[in-house]
Amino acid sequence: MAQLSSAAPDGTQVSDAQILDAARRVLTTESEALALMAAHLPDGFAGAVRAIHAVAGRVIVAGVGKSGHVGRKIAATLSSTGTPAHFIHPTEASHGDLGMIGSGDLCVMISNSGETAELGDLMAYCRRFGLPIVAISGRAGSTLMRAATHGLLLPAAAEACPMGLAPTTSTTATMALGDALAIALMELRGFTAERFGVFHPGGKLGAQLARVESLMATGNKLPRVTADTPMGETLIEMTSKGYGVAAVVGLDGRLVGVVTDGDLRRNMADLMNRTAGDVANPDPVTIAPDMLAAEAMAVLQARKISVLVVLGEDARPVGVLHIHDLLRAGVA
Repeated sequence: MAQLSSAAPDGTQVSDAQILDAARRVLTTESEALALMAAHLPDGFAGAVRAIHAVAGRVIVAGVGKSGHVGRKIAATLSSTGTPAHFIHPTEASHGDLGMIGSGDLCVMISNSGETAELGDLMAYCRRFGLPIVAISGRAGSTLMRAATHGLLLPAAAEACPMGLAPTTSTTATMALGDALAIALMELRGFTAERFGVFHPGGKLGAQLARVESLMATGNKLPRVTADTPMGETLIEMTSKGYGVAAVVGLDGRLVGVVTDGDLRRNMADLMNRTAGDVANPDPVTIAPDMLAAEAMAVLQARKISVLVVLGEDARPVGVLHIHDLLRAGVA
Protein backbone atom coordinates (compact mmCIF):
# COMPACT_ATOMS: atom_id res chain seq x y z
CA MET A 1 0.00 0.00 0.00
CA ALA A 2 1.36 3.39 -0.94
CA GLN A 3 2.45 5.65 1.90
CA LEU A 4 0.42 8.87 2.09
CA SER A 5 1.96 12.15 3.10
CA SER A 6 0.84 15.69 3.81
CA ALA A 7 2.60 18.97 4.28
CA ALA A 8 3.30 20.53 7.67
CA PRO A 9 2.93 24.35 7.99
CA ASP A 10 6.62 24.76 7.12
CA GLY A 11 6.17 22.72 3.95
CA THR A 12 7.81 19.57 5.29
CA GLN A 13 6.16 16.37 4.06
CA VAL A 14 4.87 14.10 6.85
CA SER A 15 4.35 10.44 5.94
CA ASP A 16 2.05 7.80 7.44
CA ALA A 17 5.13 6.11 8.87
CA GLN A 18 6.08 9.28 10.76
CA ILE A 19 2.54 9.61 12.13
CA LEU A 20 2.61 6.02 13.37
CA ASP A 21 6.07 6.53 14.86
CA ALA A 22 4.76 9.51 16.82
CA ALA A 23 1.88 7.43 18.17
CA ARG A 24 4.19 4.60 19.21
CA ARG A 25 6.56 7.07 20.88
CA VAL A 26 3.75 8.54 22.97
CA LEU A 27 2.39 5.16 24.02
CA THR A 28 5.84 3.84 24.84
CA THR A 29 6.73 6.93 26.89
CA GLU A 30 3.52 6.77 28.89
CA SER A 31 3.60 2.99 29.39
CA GLU A 32 7.18 3.21 30.67
CA ALA A 33 6.05 5.81 33.21
CA LEU A 34 3.28 3.52 34.41
CA ALA A 35 5.68 0.61 34.71
CA LEU A 36 8.04 2.84 36.72
CA MET A 37 5.21 3.86 39.06
CA ALA A 38 4.09 0.24 39.48
CA ALA A 39 7.61 -0.76 40.45
CA HIS A 40 8.00 2.21 42.81
CA LEU A 41 4.59 3.11 44.23
CA PRO A 42 4.49 6.39 46.18
CA ASP A 43 5.58 5.86 49.78
CA GLY A 44 2.34 7.25 51.13
CA PHE A 45 0.02 5.11 49.01
CA ALA A 46 -1.11 2.63 51.69
CA GLY A 47 -1.56 5.45 54.20
CA ALA A 48 -3.66 7.41 51.71
CA VAL A 49 -5.88 4.40 51.06
CA ARG A 50 -6.45 3.83 54.76
CA ALA A 51 -7.13 7.52 55.36
CA ILE A 52 -9.76 7.60 52.62
CA HIS A 53 -11.26 4.35 53.91
CA ALA A 54 -11.59 5.85 57.40
CA VAL A 55 -13.35 9.03 56.25
CA ALA A 56 -16.81 9.43 57.73
CA GLY A 57 -17.88 11.90 55.04
CA ARG A 58 -17.00 12.18 51.39
CA VAL A 59 -13.87 12.47 49.28
CA ILE A 60 -13.55 15.88 47.64
CA VAL A 61 -11.37 15.87 44.51
CA ALA A 62 -9.96 19.14 43.16
CA GLY A 63 -7.67 20.20 40.34
CA VAL A 64 -7.33 22.85 37.62
CA GLY A 65 -7.00 22.40 33.86
CA LYS A 66 -6.03 18.91 32.75
CA SER A 67 -5.65 17.94 36.41
CA GLY A 68 -9.27 18.98 36.87
CA HIS A 69 -10.45 16.78 34.01
CA VAL A 70 -8.55 13.84 35.49
CA GLY A 71 -9.92 14.70 38.92
CA ARG A 72 -13.49 14.46 37.68
CA LYS A 73 -12.78 10.98 36.38
CA ILE A 74 -11.14 9.92 39.65
CA ALA A 75 -14.14 11.19 41.64
CA ALA A 76 -16.51 9.30 39.33
CA THR A 77 -14.50 6.07 39.66
CA LEU A 78 -14.36 6.36 43.44
CA SER A 79 -18.11 6.95 43.64
CA SER A 80 -18.95 3.99 41.42
CA THR A 81 -16.80 1.62 43.46
CA GLY A 82 -18.14 2.37 46.91
CA THR A 83 -16.28 5.53 47.99
CA PRO A 84 -18.62 8.57 47.98
CA ALA A 85 -16.79 11.36 46.17
CA HIS A 86 -17.40 14.47 44.12
CA PHE A 87 -15.31 17.00 42.22
CA ILE A 88 -15.04 20.66 43.20
CA HIS A 89 -13.39 23.25 40.98
CA PRO A 90 -10.96 25.23 43.16
CA THR A 91 -12.03 28.59 41.71
CA GLU A 92 -15.69 27.88 42.40
CA ALA A 93 -14.66 26.70 45.87
CA SER A 94 -13.15 30.13 46.54
CA HIS A 95 -16.47 31.73 45.62
CA GLY A 96 -18.80 29.80 47.89
CA ASP A 97 -18.44 26.12 47.08
CA LEU A 98 -16.22 25.60 50.12
CA GLY A 99 -19.55 25.31 51.91
CA MET A 100 -20.03 21.95 50.15
CA ILE A 101 -17.16 20.48 52.16
CA GLY A 102 -18.12 18.99 55.53
CA SER A 103 -16.18 18.42 58.72
CA GLY A 104 -15.84 14.68 58.07
CA ASP A 105 -14.56 15.01 54.50
CA LEU A 106 -11.13 14.44 52.98
CA CYS A 107 -9.66 16.37 50.04
CA VAL A 108 -7.67 14.91 47.17
CA MET A 109 -5.82 17.72 45.41
CA ILE A 110 -4.10 17.27 42.08
CA SER A 111 -1.36 19.48 40.69
CA ASN A 112 1.65 18.24 38.75
CA SER A 113 3.68 21.31 39.69
CA GLY A 114 2.27 21.45 43.19
CA GLU A 115 2.12 25.23 42.86
CA THR A 116 -1.36 25.74 41.39
CA ALA A 117 -2.44 29.07 42.87
CA GLU A 118 -6.15 28.26 42.65
CA LEU A 119 -5.70 25.47 45.21
CA GLY A 120 -4.49 27.94 47.84
CA ASP A 121 -7.86 28.75 49.38
CA LEU A 122 -8.82 25.08 49.49
CA MET A 123 -5.56 24.18 51.23
CA ALA A 124 -6.11 26.95 53.76
CA TYR A 125 -9.67 25.78 54.39
CA CYS A 126 -8.50 22.24 55.03
CA ARG A 127 -5.81 23.42 57.45
CA ARG A 128 -8.31 25.65 59.28
CA PHE A 129 -10.80 22.84 59.86
CA GLY A 130 -8.33 19.98 60.21
CA LEU A 131 -9.37 18.12 57.06
CA PRO A 132 -6.86 15.58 55.74
CA ILE A 133 -5.32 16.25 52.34
CA VAL A 134 -4.15 13.61 49.88
CA ALA A 135 -1.90 15.33 47.34
CA ILE A 136 -1.00 13.98 43.90
CA SER A 137 1.94 15.91 42.45
CA GLY A 138 5.12 15.56 40.47
CA ARG A 139 7.24 17.73 42.79
CA ALA A 140 8.22 16.48 46.22
CA GLY A 141 9.05 19.89 47.75
CA SER A 142 6.11 21.79 46.31
CA THR A 143 3.65 23.86 48.33
CA LEU A 144 0.93 21.25 47.86
CA MET A 145 3.10 18.33 48.95
CA ARG A 146 4.27 20.22 52.04
CA ALA A 147 0.65 20.91 53.00
CA ALA A 148 -0.47 17.33 52.41
CA THR A 149 -1.31 14.80 55.09
CA HIS A 150 -0.53 12.07 52.57
CA GLY A 151 1.62 12.94 49.57
CA LEU A 152 1.60 10.77 46.44
CA LEU A 153 4.57 11.62 44.26
CA LEU A 154 4.27 10.90 40.54
CA PRO A 155 7.25 9.26 38.78
CA ALA A 156 9.94 11.50 37.34
CA ALA A 157 9.07 10.87 33.70
CA ALA A 158 9.15 13.12 30.65
CA GLU A 159 5.92 14.31 29.08
CA ALA A 160 5.16 12.58 25.79
CA CYS A 161 4.74 15.99 24.15
CA PRO A 162 7.89 16.63 22.03
CA MET A 163 8.18 20.09 23.58
CA GLY A 164 7.64 18.71 27.08
CA LEU A 165 4.79 21.16 27.63
CA ALA A 166 1.41 19.46 27.08
CA PRO A 167 0.32 17.38 30.09
CA THR A 168 0.42 13.83 28.72
CA THR A 169 2.53 11.39 30.69
CA SER A 170 1.71 13.19 33.94
CA THR A 171 -2.04 13.06 33.39
CA THR A 172 -1.90 9.40 32.37
CA ALA A 173 0.06 8.59 35.54
CA THR A 174 -2.36 10.61 37.67
CA MET A 175 -5.40 8.85 36.24
CA ALA A 176 -3.78 5.45 36.71
CA LEU A 177 -2.90 6.33 40.29
CA GLY A 178 -6.52 7.33 40.86
CA ASP A 179 -7.64 3.96 39.51
CA ALA A 180 -5.19 2.25 41.84
CA LEU A 181 -6.63 4.14 44.82
CA ALA A 182 -10.19 3.25 43.81
CA ILE A 183 -9.51 -0.47 43.32
CA ALA A 184 -7.44 -0.75 46.49
CA LEU A 185 -10.32 0.85 48.40
CA MET A 186 -12.80 -1.40 46.62
CA GLU A 187 -10.94 -4.50 47.79
CA LEU A 188 -10.42 -3.08 51.28
CA ARG A 189 -14.18 -2.53 51.58
CA GLY A 190 -14.99 -6.00 50.23
CA PHE A 191 -17.04 -4.32 47.51
CA THR A 192 -19.14 -6.99 45.78
CA ALA A 193 -20.49 -7.36 42.25
CA GLU A 194 -23.99 -6.99 43.70
CA ARG A 195 -23.18 -3.57 45.18
CA PHE A 196 -21.45 -2.62 41.94
CA GLY A 197 -24.66 -3.46 40.12
CA VAL A 198 -26.63 -1.11 42.40
CA PHE A 199 -24.49 1.79 41.14
CA HIS A 200 -24.64 0.65 37.48
CA PRO A 201 -28.28 -0.23 36.72
CA GLY A 202 -28.23 1.06 33.16
CA GLY A 203 -26.78 -0.15 29.87
CA LYS A 204 -24.88 -3.31 29.08
CA LEU A 205 -23.00 -3.32 32.38
CA GLY A 206 -26.26 -3.14 34.31
CA ALA A 207 -27.65 -6.02 32.27
CA GLN A 208 -24.63 -8.21 32.98
CA LEU A 209 -24.94 -7.49 36.69
CA ALA A 210 -28.65 -8.32 36.77
CA ARG A 211 -29.70 -11.50 38.58
CA VAL A 212 -31.37 -14.47 36.94
CA GLU A 213 -34.46 -13.96 39.13
CA SER A 214 -35.13 -10.60 37.45
CA LEU A 215 -35.13 -12.13 33.94
CA MET A 216 -36.57 -15.65 34.32
CA ALA A 217 -40.15 -16.69 33.53
CA THR A 218 -42.09 -17.77 36.60
CA GLY A 219 -45.53 -18.92 37.73
CA ASN A 220 -47.84 -20.12 34.97
CA LYS A 221 -45.15 -19.38 32.36
CA LEU A 222 -42.94 -22.14 33.77
CA PRO A 223 -43.45 -25.42 31.82
CA ARG A 224 -43.86 -28.05 34.51
CA VAL A 225 -45.26 -31.61 34.59
CA THR A 226 -45.18 -34.50 37.03
CA ALA A 227 -43.13 -37.63 36.40
CA ASP A 228 -46.23 -39.70 35.54
CA THR A 229 -47.58 -37.21 32.97
CA PRO A 230 -48.12 -38.93 29.58
CA MET A 231 -45.84 -37.59 26.87
CA GLY A 232 -48.83 -36.38 24.85
CA GLU A 233 -49.72 -33.95 27.64
CA THR A 234 -46.04 -33.14 28.16
CA LEU A 235 -45.70 -32.10 24.51
CA ILE A 236 -48.70 -29.79 24.87
CA GLU A 237 -47.12 -28.19 27.97
CA MET A 238 -43.78 -27.71 26.20
CA THR A 239 -45.42 -26.25 23.11
CA SER A 240 -47.86 -23.94 24.89
CA LYS A 241 -45.18 -22.39 27.12
CA GLY A 242 -42.81 -21.93 24.17
CA TYR A 243 -39.53 -22.81 25.87
CA GLY A 244 -38.93 -26.21 24.31
CA VAL A 245 -38.47 -27.84 27.73
CA ALA A 246 -40.52 -29.12 30.61
CA ALA A 247 -39.43 -29.36 34.24
CA VAL A 248 -40.41 -32.76 35.60
CA VAL A 249 -41.24 -32.87 39.31
CA GLY A 250 -41.99 -35.60 41.81
CA LEU A 251 -44.89 -35.78 44.25
CA ASP A 252 -43.01 -33.47 46.63
CA GLY A 253 -42.55 -30.84 43.92
CA ARG A 254 -38.79 -31.32 43.69
CA LEU A 255 -37.14 -31.54 40.30
CA VAL A 256 -36.49 -35.09 39.11
CA GLY A 257 -35.51 -34.26 35.53
CA VAL A 258 -36.00 -32.06 32.48
CA VAL A 259 -37.47 -33.00 29.11
CA THR A 260 -35.91 -31.13 26.17
CA ASP A 261 -36.38 -31.19 22.41
CA GLY A 262 -33.28 -33.37 22.27
CA ASP A 263 -34.88 -35.91 24.60
CA LEU A 264 -37.92 -36.05 22.30
CA ARG A 265 -35.75 -36.87 19.29
CA ARG A 266 -33.84 -39.54 21.18
CA ASN A 267 -37.07 -41.29 22.17
CA MET A 268 -39.11 -40.93 18.99
CA ALA A 269 -39.60 -44.71 18.49
CA ASP A 270 -42.16 -45.19 21.27
CA LEU A 271 -42.47 -41.61 22.58
CA MET A 272 -46.27 -41.51 22.92
CA ASN A 273 -46.31 -44.68 25.02
CA ARG A 274 -44.03 -43.21 27.68
CA THR A 275 -44.29 -40.74 30.55
CA ALA A 276 -42.34 -37.57 31.24
CA GLY A 277 -40.35 -39.37 33.93
CA ASP A 278 -39.31 -42.06 31.42
CA VAL A 279 -37.99 -39.54 28.90
CA ALA A 280 -36.54 -36.84 31.16
CA ASN A 281 -32.82 -36.32 31.68
CA PRO A 282 -32.40 -37.04 35.41
CA ASP A 283 -29.26 -34.93 35.70
CA PRO A 284 -29.99 -31.64 33.90
CA VAL A 285 -27.99 -28.42 34.08
CA THR A 286 -29.76 -25.99 36.43
CA ILE A 287 -28.99 -22.58 37.91
CA ALA A 288 -29.94 -20.60 41.00
CA PRO A 289 -32.09 -17.46 40.92
CA ASP A 290 -29.36 -15.32 42.51
CA MET A 291 -26.79 -16.14 39.78
CA LEU A 292 -25.60 -13.17 37.74
CA ALA A 293 -27.13 -12.95 34.27
CA ALA A 294 -23.65 -12.87 32.75
CA GLU A 295 -22.77 -16.12 34.55
CA ALA A 296 -25.96 -17.75 33.27
CA MET A 297 -25.03 -16.72 29.73
CA ALA A 298 -21.62 -18.33 30.22
CA VAL A 299 -23.28 -21.60 31.30
CA LEU A 300 -25.55 -21.62 28.24
CA GLN A 301 -22.66 -20.97 25.88
CA ALA A 302 -20.35 -23.52 27.52
CA ARG A 303 -23.02 -26.26 27.43
CA LYS A 304 -24.27 -25.23 23.95
CA ILE A 305 -27.87 -25.14 25.16
CA SER A 306 -30.54 -22.46 24.94
CA VAL A 307 -32.63 -22.81 28.10
CA LEU A 308 -32.09 -23.50 31.79
CA VAL A 309 -34.42 -24.46 34.62
CA VAL A 310 -33.97 -22.31 37.71
CA LEU A 311 -34.11 -24.09 41.09
CA GLY A 312 -34.84 -22.63 44.51
CA GLU A 313 -33.04 -23.70 47.68
CA ASP A 314 -35.46 -26.62 48.15
CA ALA A 315 -34.69 -28.05 44.67
CA ARG A 316 -38.12 -27.01 43.42
CA PRO A 317 -38.31 -25.29 40.01
CA VAL A 318 -39.01 -21.56 40.41
CA GLY A 319 -38.40 -20.37 36.86
CA VAL A 320 -37.01 -20.97 33.41
CA LEU A 321 -34.45 -18.82 31.58
CA HIS A 322 -34.01 -18.79 27.81
CA ILE A 323 -31.00 -17.34 26.03
CA HIS A 324 -33.39 -14.98 24.24
CA ASP A 325 -34.35 -13.50 27.64
CA LEU A 326 -30.69 -12.67 28.20
CA LEU A 327 -30.18 -11.26 24.72
CA ARG A 328 -33.27 -9.04 25.03
CA ALA A 329 -31.90 -7.69 28.30
CA GLY A 330 -28.59 -6.84 26.63
CA VAL A 331 -26.48 -9.61 28.17
CA ALA A 332 -24.05 -10.76 25.48
